[in-house]
Amino acid sequence: MGEHLLQGVLQTIIYSVVGVVVFGLAFWAITRMLPFSVRKEIEEDQNTALGILLGSVIIGLALIISSAIH
Repeated sequence: MGEHLLQGVLQTIIYSVVGVVVFGLAFWAITRMLPFSVRKEIEEDQNTALGILLGSVIIGLALIISSAIH
């Protein structure tokens, strides 16, 4: 039983790291594709639409990653 638990914990940690890396790569790709500074638009200009768009991308990636893990 202990071996099975350890294997499950190890798989959870691996999938979590893979998920964080995928999120990081997706955010990096989005910031490189857009012709303006995402940070400036959200922080200084209070661009709500861009915040909603980035949130939607993150939720979509989370659904895909969770489906792949499950």
